[in-house]
Amino acid sequence: MVRDLTVGKSGRVIFSFCLPLFLSVVFQQIYNIADSFVAGRFIGEDALAAVGNSYEMTLIFIAFAFGCSMGASVLVSRLFGAKEFKRLKTSVTTSISATVVCFILLMVFGLGLGEKILLLINTPSSLMEQSWTYLEIYLYGLPFLFLYNLSTGIFSGLGDSRTPFIFLAFSSTANIFMDIYFVAGLNMGVAGVAWATFICQGVSCVLALVVVAKRLNDVEGKSKAPFFSFPLLKDFLSVAIPSTLQQSFVSVGNILIQSTINSFGPGVMAGYAGGIKLNNLVITSFTTIGNGMSNFTAQNLGAGKIERIKEGEKAGIKMIWAIALPVFLLYFFFSPTLLKLFLENPSPEALKTGKELLTILAPFYFVVAIKLVSDGVLKGMGMMKEFMVDTFSDLILRVSLSFLLSSTALGSTGIWLSWPIGWTIGTMLSIYFYFKCTKRIEKIHGRDTREEDT
Repeated sequence: MVRDLTVGKSGRVIFSFCLPLFLSVVFQQIYNIADSFVAGRFIGEDALAAVGNSYEMTLIFIAFAFGCSMGASVLVSRLFGAKEFKRLKTSVTTSISATVVCFILLMVFGLGLGEKILLLINTPSSLMEQSWTYLEIYLYGLPFLFLYNLSTGIFSGLGDSRTPFIFLAFSSTANIFMDIYFVAGLNMGVAGVAWATFICQGVSCVLALVVVAKRLNDVEGKSKAPFFSFPLLKDFLSVAIPSTLQQSFVSVGNILIQSTINSFGPGVMAGYAGGIKLNNLVITSFTTIGNGMSNFTAQNLGAGKIERIKEGEKAGIKMIWAIALPVFLLYFFFSPTLLKLFLENPSPEALKTGKELLTILAPFYFVVAIKLVSDGVLKGMGMMKEFMVDTFSDLILRVSLSFLLSSTALGSTGIWLSWPIGWTIGTMLSIYFYFKCTKRIEKIHGRDTREEDT
């Protein structure tokens, strides 16, 4: 369903558009949670630690897939809002071409250097074989990961957030049953967890691409659109590259943090693996709503409706806080129960680590929620430099403080304390840039309007 986000009450439009996006990312995270659940319950604590260890590396590839998705999403949104349907179709095929080149290069890189990187991040020898097994199979599924995420970005640009949710809900549910069957039924170990994810992502990807082709057929425009455009590629890359860099550096930062965590041993690694899965479920959900704000902003910017962007910012924060409140209560008071979903007989150290991580981070979800909504608006307006500054400030603080504080008497607790500090500084910068950039856009559009009147 193609939807125009430039009409209707802003709050209702954002809620109806972002809710399926939020539910989609919940199901997408079920992929990872199911992997950890099955690994921890049916194979053992070492398997959970191995999957968690490899997971930090997979975030690099997810970062590139996210960048391609955002590039296509913002570009399609702007062209859809401006009703330039012929260029919109060309933007889609151009984005697909660039994405294919990207995942081919990453597959070659990952298969060639993946084992060496696992060694560089201090992967214990007892976990090396299982970590590489999971990562290698994951790399073979990169085409599915990239093309599915690209399709999701295209759907979002067209105002359709329901279709990808339906695909993902089906495949995520199937993934749980396949995980259990491959691991508990066929005794495939960590490889079974990875292959289940591979197959389910593949199904989602194929279905999404078929429907994208159909939707583009239904979009207005009688003349045939060119397959490729260098100007549109430049516009795609202007969003995709900063988004990828931001996510990549975040992933590299997480790998550096993981290397520090690994020095504390398998117990802390397992507790962190369980806790960070739950944390990433929240942060990824918030980020997805922020991405929805990018689509809303880009469509309205293309249509020249600046006041709706400001209204959307307020509505987005209200929505994301409504989600943050129950999550905070759940994580702060019931984290041990949630962590036991991943471990059959958790060691005291693993349980203590996961609980400590979540209770420190949960109160600050309200802070980082504001940042992610404001970041979404900045991306939708094309203010990528400002977006990168506030994001990198957060990242640099978290990484440097995790090294510094973990070397003190705080130990691993110091790593968890670095998160709230980075989030708070990043949020302050994001709010500042939001007000600065909206004023700039208002001046530009005000000038354009006066020029048209003369």
